[in-house]
Amino acid sequence: MTAPSPGPVPVLALGDILLVTLTGELHDGTAERLQQDITERIARSGATGVVIDISGVDIVDSYLGRVLAEIARTASLLAARTVLAGMRPAVAITLVELGLTLAGLTTALDVDRAVRLLADPVADDPGAVARPMAADRAAAHRPEGSP
Repeated sequence: MTAPSPGPVPVLALGDILLVTLTGELHDGTAERLQQDITERIARSGATGVVIDISGVDIVDSYLGRVLAEIARTASLLAARTVLAGMRPAVAITLVELGLTLAGLTTALDVDRAVRLLADPVADDPGAVARPMAADRAAAHRPEGSP
């Protein structure tokens, strides 16, 4: 008996941002379908950003890494930015060991930061990407009531 074919990965709309949450193992066919779904949704809705949450993914192999990079390139051609959120340390190490560069993908520690990054109109400037997080840390250490 064969295992059932995994269903499609849901692509949710949060205003003009698409949110995709990946969990477990993503099979090749599912990854290809996801790429098509995201591209169609961007074209149909005019979304300006895509957040791909991989916090539930234990392993990113070279194929999935290429698919993620292709999603980012395709989204960019359709005037949407892509942010990869929630990468686990083991996944980051694996990507480095495989020599994979995820061209066109910006990363964020979590979905909340990814959404804030996409909402920032100057986030295309690589120097600007770190500013919101540094400001958040400074604000967290200020005494209450101080500016």
